Amino acid sequence: MDKQDCILFSGGTKGAEAEFGANAERFGIEEVNFSFEGHAIVRSRGMRVLTQEELKNGDVSLEYISRLMNRRYAKTPMIRKVLQSIWYQINSGREIYVVGEILDDKTVKGGTGWGAEFAKLCNKPLYVFDQKQNAWFEWDKTDWIECEKNPPVITQPRFTGTGTRYLAENGKKAIAALFDRTFG
Repeated sequence: MDKQDCILFSGGTKGAEAEFGANAERFGIEEVNFSFEGHAIVRSRGMRVLTQEELKNGDVSLEYISRLMNRRYAKTPMIRKVLQSIWYQINSGREIYVVGEILDDKTVKGGTGWGAEFAKLCNKPLYVFDQKQNAWFEWDKTDWIECEKNPPVITQPRFTGTGTRYLAENGKKAIAALFDRTFG
């Protein structure tokens, strides 16, 4: 795969998304960071500010997401816009890479969890680096399987990198190693 053909889709916020972006830039890979007016991001490279009309395309029922994720989401305009922008990230990538924490109910912690669940619903290849378990996991359509012997390699030119704002050192190293394995 030629890195000149690759595009990282992300959100440009602090933590995992900023680290995915920094690694894309390190290898000369194009990045698109979906955002919206009033959203605090740390990466402006490839920033794509979504219009109100575009945000509506990614609108989802907060009640549905809350039931699907076994948790409550605040019904604020900001949370709605964050979830709508995550819809664009996941919808744009053909493979999804997430850094966070897999919970006992097989969802991923935080707002990032909606991205992982949406990837599952869309039947997209999904990988999560669980910072607490210090390991990559792949969703096999029913459960998480540890990628113990075969850590993931990006195989699609259009891929998504997202995750927690609270990036630990092992999460940072996992993102760098993913890019090194793929493009190094």
